[in-house]
Amino acid sequence: MTKSNAAKLESKQLLHLVFGGELKDLDSHEFRDPSRIDVVGIFPDYDSAEAAWRGRAQATVDNAQTRYFIVHLHRFLEPKGLRRKSA
Repeated sequence: MTKSNAAKLESKQLLHLVFGGELKDLDSHEFRDPSRIDVVGIFPDYDSAEAAWRGRAQATVDNAQTRYFIVHLHRFLEPKGLRRKSA
């Protein structure tokens, strides 16, 4: 990988949200108490989001009803790859 390619990859910010909590049922994504959802944080790339997700998921392994998720916020900000044109 050239330095210019590496710089492009480093400058590309792809935000990810990590959150979770206790589910009503393991076959759904509905939380037992939405007011108790644990927002772990927003991360600048998938790798750091995955590390945070993995840490929190492993810390709650004793509660089978608790699940954590990674949401690709960058996909909501630029749906279907559309970008705003600068003026």
